[in-house]
Amino acid sequence: MKELGEYLKKTRIDNGVSIDEAAQDLNIDDFLLESIEEGNTRAFKDVLSMKDRIKEYAKYLGLKPEDVIDEFNDYLFEKTSKISLKDIEEAENGLKNKQDETKKISSPYTLVKPKKKSKKPIIYGILGIALLIIIVLIIFSIVRPKKEIITKELKVRSDGEIYELA
Repeated sequence: MKELGEYLKKTRIDNGVSIDEAAQDLNIDDFLLESIEEGNTRAFKDVLSMKDRIKEYAKYLGLKPEDVIDEFNDYLFEKTSKISLKDIEEAENGLKNKQDETKKISSPYTLVKPKKKSKKPIIYGILGIALLIIIVLIIFSIVRPKKEIITKELKVRSDGEIYELA
């Protein structure tokens, strides 16, 4: 961040603009512009407000704001990333063992999310089996011969003869 601040300061001086004049033109407190030029990130409430001020300042100085913001983003990446660039490159190239990766600090930049297994084949299999069972039961009930249901009542007389009740 100091290099970026020094670059902005040098550009301001080369343009013949004082810090007070720049602060007044941008409607920014001169303390904040000095903090940007010194690389003091603690003077800002958050990174986004600092980024906006740097972008405005770069545009005011006649620089390409996109290039300056790219430099600022590189600074943020280096400051916030806990994994070295070498580790990131090795992870991308697949040179690390799974055991080594679990011992390292995880980062959203190098984290490889495992693919989730789809549950659809299991569900389709269960539905297919259930449908097959239903079809077999329907066919079995149609093809199976029906037994005649006897609705007559039979009685036995005292002499042992069987007769029908009407």
